[in-house]
Amino acid sequence: MTLQEISLGSPTSEGPDRIDELATLKRLIGEGPDPAATQRQHAKGKLTARERIDLLLDEGSFNEVEPFRRHRAQGFGLEAKRPYSDGVIVGWGTVFGRTVFVYAHDFRIFGGALGEAHAQKIHKIMDMALAAGAPIVSLNDGAGARIQEGVTALAGYGGIFQRNAAASGVIPQISVMLGPCAGGAAYSPALTDFVFMVRDTSQMFITGPDVVRAVTGETVDHNGLGGADVHAETSGVAHFVYDDEQSCLSEVRFLLSLLPQNSRELPLAASGTDPADRRCDRLLSIVPPDGAQPYDMREVLAEIVDDEEYLEVHEKWAPNVIVALGRLDGRLTGFVASQPQHLAGVLDIHASEKAARFVQMCDAFNIPLVTLLDIPGFLPGVDQEHGGIIRHGAKLLYAYCTATVPRVSLVLRKAYGGAYIVLDSRSVGADLALAWPTNEIAVMGADGAASVIFRKQIAAADDPELARKQLAQDYREQLMHPYYAAERGLIDDVIDPADTRTVLIDALRMLATKHVDAPHRKHGNPPQ
Repeated sequence: MTLQEISLGSPTSEGPDRIDELATLKRLIGEGPDPAATQRQHAKGKLTARERIDLLLDEGSFNEVEPFRRHRAQGFGLEAKRPYSDGVIVGWGTVFGRTVFVYAHDFRIFGGALGEAHAQKIHKIMDMALAAGAPIVSLNDGAGARIQEGVTALAGYGGIFQRNAAASGVIPQISVMLGPCAGGAAYSPALTDFVFMVRDTSQMFITGPDVVRAVTGETVDHNGLGGADVHAETSGVAHFVYDDEQSCLSEVRFLLSLLPQNSRELPLAASGTDPADRRCDRLLSIVPPDGAQPYDMREVLAEIVDDEEYLEVHEKWAPNVIVALGRLDGRLTGFVASQPQHLAGVLDIHASEKAARFVQMCDAFNIPLVTLLDIPGFLPGVDQEHGGIIRHGAKLLYAYCTATVPRVSLVLRKAYGGAYIVLDSRSVGADLALAWPTNEIAVMGADGAASVIFRKQIAAADDPELARKQLAQDYREQLMHPYYAAERGLIDDVIDPADTRTVLIDALRMLATKHVDAPHRKHGNPPQ
């Protein structure tokens, strides 16, 4: 028996008949509209909406809302097609015992396209999540607006966007892309905190390949235009990418286990076996003393955090800066770190945007920040200037200046120019500014500084290159020695690299009760 074949009881049906009818109806709704539709979904390498919910939530914890909802639209044959659920499954359950709200498009019904009833179900569950103060996860696999319902469907998207904005910074919002997401539908994931994608089966774009070809003459397929790797490496829309739905949803669960339920709570602390006073002697071999030699900052992070475990965000996009979530003595911490292995760790347009967004997310959800600096400055170039490096760099500056969570910065080697100031220096509000004895904090490198300051003197010398080297060394000894900034109160302490983990843990423990009274205002006007 299918949903189309079931005969609902008459108004005079007895109680037991109604109970049987209810059980049958719920079973059929759970099975879906048509076994053939389920087979087609599986043939594409995709799970059904209910299978996805089962993987996301703790076993047996899902409570569905409005499973009997049906659309009321007329015309274009819709009145003859009124499936239960209207193509979206909404409700709540738990992840590791904590409440999480979810909605999942059911591609087997109208291709997951959004109509009036479909949108109202999503609106309801988003409102419930905000009222309950719990995260919401969207499992996206839909064909956009339901064209047969016209502008009513578009208005449904407007309601979702408005709720995304209202919940921003209040509850964690996670978008999981498990199929197509085209047109205006793509703006909802862009408004959320994290976007997960699955290779080959998920795509996001505003205009599809056919429109692109018709308007610009460019030929591109769906994955080449808006596939997972494109958004993870080029556009920066996707934070995480996985090869299959199972591993993707497993990582969503892990991320939810780290985050607090809402902006009024602190992240849950975890008990561990990694000693808080563990020395990090290996850091001395990871980081070369020569500031010109590259190394992998990920190895530094692994050495510092609990059990060498952290979750890197936006791993493939703007790799010259690392942003990650890890634990220090069991307490969740956000890390922003230069990556000398890529472009020497300079800040550019994309790196600034990536770090700024991460800093704002951490600040919204009470996650303290540790910033690790080994940076030669901002990336020079016509493309960077014309692309707006000033305003993009200002986004990161604004994010740090307005962040009220505990903030600790640490200079490992070089920290030059405006990039040093922007990356949470003491002057923009870091609670503690630390440095290793290998630090070089200055307006620019010694060679560049000598070439500017002593330009005429170098030009007049018998051996200009030798004179430049000598003058650069003089500049380095006078203005760039390891204690210059500390002598002026710009660095709170110069520490032994091996003590880095212990010092950071002690600092964040001291700052755990930090409170900042922000000035009264409607909202700031950050650079865009």
